[in-house]
Amino acid sequence: MQAEACAAIVSVPGSRLSLSAEHRVRPVFGTRVSKERKAGQAEVLLALLRRHAAWVGLAAPLLLHPPAPAAASCPEPWQGGGVPPPHGSGGDCRPVRVQGPEEVFQLAAGNSLMLTMASFAVTRRAYSKITQMFIKQYREQTGVDVRFRLSFGGSGTQARAVIDGLPADIVALALPLDVIKIAEAGLLDPDWAPKFPHQSIVVESVVSIVTRAGNPKNIRGWDDLIRPDVSCIVANAKTAGVARWIFLALWGVRAARGEAAAIDYVTRVYDQVVIQPRDAREASDVYYKQRRGDVLLTYENEAVFTNLVVSPHEQLPFISPDNNVRIQCPVALVDRNLDEGGPVARHAATAFVNYLYTTEAQRHFTACGFRSQDPELAAATDLPAVKGLWTVEKELGTWAQIIQRFFSDGGILDRIQRDVSQRKLDARLGRTPSKAGAPA
Repeated sequence: MQAEACAAIVSVPGSRLSLSAEHRVRPVFGTRVSKERKAGQAEVLLALLRRHAAWVGLAAPLLLHPPAPAAASCPEPWQGGGVPPPHGSGGDCRPVRVQGPEEVFQLAAGNSLMLTMASFAVTRRAYSKITQMFIKQYREQTGVDVRFRLSFGGSGTQARAVIDGLPADIVALALPLDVIKIAEAGLLDPDWAPKFPHQSIVVESVVSIVTRAGNPKNIRGWDDLIRPDVSCIVANAKTAGVARWIFLALWGVRAARGEAAAIDYVTRVYDQVVIQPRDAREASDVYYKQRRGDVLLTYENEAVFTNLVVSPHEQLPFISPDNNVRIQCPVALVDRNLDEGGPVARHAATAFVNYLYTTEAQRHFTACGFRSQDPELAAATDLPAVKGLWTVEKELGTWAQIIQRFFSDGGILDRIQRDVSQRKLDARLGRTPSKAGAPA
């Protein structure tokens, strides 16, 4: 006789987790089971299910707001794109451990909650510090113990991960179009921008050109990027927000001369690109550690930050050319995920985003190389003045139009990349390459 089994999945309404348990009732093999025994087994099974349901009810607050006990050491925040590990880290860097029954009962009545934030790669150091400051302030003001699970990766990758199920409560991404994609997926309010100061732009930057020590190729600005003797490293525009900003900055260099001139210039720059890593941080690793390329195109803040963390003899000069794009990095609440956490989670998440605009938090952003819209901090910055700063909305239209024109399948970026790839392949095979700057 085969064993009878029952698997029960009990979900807590409104929670982000579910508990599963499998209770097996095994009759004695080779014997006939009486009706009375079957009834007794059914009672045992029902008792187990009732106890399981009671456990779920007891642990519901814990499931909604899991605690984070202290740890002896603090691991680095998780940086991968996509869904973090089950016991993700970041913020206070405290791992979650399995609680016993008595601990569950005590903690279920406590004031603790977990917020998950997805951000782009180069914000890791800033948010690791800022979340720590907010945790302390919010605990003092409300008595609620907030913990953060931080996820870092390319901005486009992070947006896709949230759409695909990463349970982020807050997104802080590299460019508005990535937040727009999340809104289009129905995960946040389409009218997200006006909810916070500066249309939800929390930090700014510009595009910089990093050169080798002593600037041996004598790089002075945009025009030097199309020289045949200058090889370039730039992140992949399909996965990294920084690369899309760089593409738009390059487009702006010749946009005043018309679309054909802009396509020609951007194509000639991409002719000099030797590798396209996934995001800004990986691009820096390729340039600084692997020493690939003559120049690196990246965020100005990434150039500043990298010089802060490498040894003095590894620090490299950078140029922030005039006629540059004003890089604006937004933050938003992921409404659908916060709705599952209830009003306590939403209050904490809203308070955190507002905290990002305080002088205290903005000071940490500027320490990591970002430009702040705080007048006091903007006046005190030692970053170079950049003439001719422009915004994409004013010069190129809405982000929806920008996506369709440049970054959609078959858009200008795809056509340029296809043209460059084909000519590089032709050159390797010894075929006569087509003329640069005229993608089909």
